[in-house]
Parts: sequence; C-alpha cells; structure tokens
Amino acid sequence: MSTRRSTPRPESETGFVLYIDTLGRRPGSMKQVQRTVAAPSRIGLDAIGIETGSPVELDLRLEAVSEGVLVTGSVQAATSGECTRCLEPVSGAVDVYLTELFAYPASVTEETTDEDEIHRIVDDCIDLEPVLVDAVGLELPLHPLCREDCEGLCPECGVRLAIAESGHGHDILDPRWAGLAAKFGVESEPSNKLVNNEAEEK
Repeated sequence: MSTRRSTPRPESETGFVLYIDTLGRRPGSMKQVQRTVAAPSRIGLDAIGIETGSPVELDLRLEAVSEGVLVTGSVQAATSGECTRCLEPVSGAVDVYLTELFAYPASVTEETTDEDEIHRIVDDCIDLEPVLVDAVGLELPLHPLCREDCEGLCPECGVRLAIAESGHGHDILDPRWAGLAAKFGVESEPSNKLVNNEAEEK
C-alpha cells in the first residue's frame, strides 16, 4: 500500500494544485478555475517543451460527480526547443484539452482501481501537474523542425545546409582505395560522386 503525501494548504490557491473543499460533493456542483501559473519545472520532451518559469494558462471546470471530481478544460503555454535536424532554436505553443477524473478517497473507483490507472484526491487537493506532464508530452512533436523542408547539417563539416553555398560538398576519399591512393597519388573523389557510385553498385 502506497503512502500518500499530504499537501500543505496555502492561504490561497496557487500553482497546479486545486482545492475542492469549496466545491462540495453534491453531484453537479461546479467550480471554474482560470489562472496563469509559472511552470515549476520543465514540462515536455527532450527536444521541445514548456520551460521552467514560463506562464501556463489554465481555463478549467471542476464538476463533482458520484465517484470524484471531473476536471475539464484547456491548458495553453508557449514552447521552445531545437530543431532535430539543424539544431536551430524553435518556438511554438501547445494547447491541450483535459478530461480527467480524480477519485474521492474510499470511493468505489478509488478502492477498485490500481494506483497508476486513475488520479486521486488527497486532503481535498487535486494535483494537476502529473496530468499536464502526460498530456503535454503526448501533444508535442517527437522531432520538432524549424521548417518542414529543413535540410539539416552537413555530415562532414556541420554547417547548416540552409545557409551553405550552392553545391556545398567535400572531397572524401573512398576508404576502400585509401591504400592505393597513398601509394600512387590518386586524387580523392568528391563526396557527391562517391555517393552516386555507391548507389549504382547497389
């Protein structure tokens, strides 16, 4: 059985923790939550996410139902990261819609559902942060790009191909002929010619 950590009650609601003591348990009771929260930590994926301290807009509705509190509404925030092809900075925004049930303590749902299958209400508190982490992670692109046709970096020198000169390339000696080239002074082949020769051989 897991030990649940109590969340200290501040003088007023702040952050991603919502208090339901003013909502009551009568099914149909509702409460609106609209606020801007500074992200306490980075939320997202390795390449892109909501940075620590960035404002996160919450526009939510809390509704009491028989087994818990249903949280619905939108969460919006700016995102930043880097292009996975050329490593240039990229920015954007994420807008996710939440529909999540938080079960009451000792409810049938709470007692018959595994710990990781549903979120719980603890000490009249709803902690939205784990829900946001999952929702934002699913919404963000795994491979963000600065633009769809980004050509990436030159594999030889690392320059961005978008700003490289026309016909950018490097003379690369085919390693299969390196010994002979050194012995007879054979010149290396341009990398684009080498690629074409290998493609023909296949």
